[in-house]
Amino acid sequence: MTEPLLAIARQFANSASDIAPLGNGLINDTFLVQTAAQPFVLQRINTQVFPNPEQIMTNLVTLGEHLALKNSSAVRLQLPQILCTVSNTPLYQDKQGSSWRALSFVENSESLEEIRSLEDIRQAGEALGHFHSLLSDLEPGNIHDTLPGFHITPGYLQQYQQAMIQTNIESDPYCEDFISQFQHRADELEAAKQQGFLLLRVIHGDPKLNNFLFATQSGKVISLIDLDTVKPGLVHYDLGDCVRSCCHDKVTGGFDLERCRALLKGYLKEAGAFFSVHDYKYLYPAIRLIPFELGLRFYTDHLQGDRYFKVSEPGQNLQRAAEQFRLCESIMAQASAIMVMIAELMVDE
Repeated sequence: MTEPLLAIARQFANSASDIAPLGNGLINDTFLVQTAAQPFVLQRINTQVFPNPEQIMTNLVTLGEHLALKNSSAVRLQLPQILCTVSNTPLYQDKQGSSWRALSFVENSESLEEIRSLEDIRQAGEALGHFHSLLSDLEPGNIHDTLPGFHITPGYLQQYQQAMIQTNIESDPYCEDFISQFQHRADELEAAKQQGFLLLRVIHGDPKLNNFLFATQSGKVISLIDLDTVKPGLVHYDLGDCVRSCCHDKVTGGFDLERCRALLKGYLKEAGAFFSVHDYKYLYPAIRLIPFELGLRFYTDHLQGDRYFKVSEPGQNLQRAAEQFRLCESIMAQASAIMVMIAELMVDE
């Protein structure tokens, strides 16, 4: 398998000499390529998820051009740069029709699968806030929506309901009951957007913990990767997803309030300048909604035969769904404490 992959890598760099899997993403296939010069990241874009990979690349160009207009000292994140093929194209299509792209590799950095300290959490929150702040003056209409319907929870609820009708896979009583009890909250953020309480902005789309790159020496976040999902949306989707990823205590399965405080404090240090009263008001609903949404997506994929998320064993998406629903239960059990904390942070800002 290595030689065919190296042949693809050499479409971007003739001196590509070695290739190995990188990361554990659930959508794209990602590899680290060694060359005579600098290593780079090679990815096969999952066109079942991203049917228009050209739009992804256009978005990356738009982001780069926007950041280039800013004072270089004001930009503290290194975003991956596009590397063109030897034929000077941003994408390469192989004989099977797969689309491949290459990005610069951020050296002397590491991604985390587990939180090491509250400082890691604060760093992630600050980096996400910095990202949102940098893009707060970029017109959302200038960015392609590479995933129409992504983070639109009512749409996922409709997909689930359709899957329940069509599936021949046995349903899970716990997941089914949780969805039934929570589904009336599914449109909270979308309704706030329609009413003009929450504004459309440029968002990352998938700011989970392992998409932040920490400098191996300083421990500071220096990059935010996996920008395929950059799109017009609500910053609350990003913030809720980041909280979900970083504040989920994998040992207890519950929600860690102190981690949440550290993350939000770091985030608001950077993004508080554009946060409105309504933005604060919908923070708790976002923190509560995103684990439900992801659990709903995992469970729907389970019912549909694992078409979307990669699995290594049968029932893995069912297990993932149940974990997210239990996290959501823990968040709701601590609702009062979370809302008090948000009010305190709002006063601090």
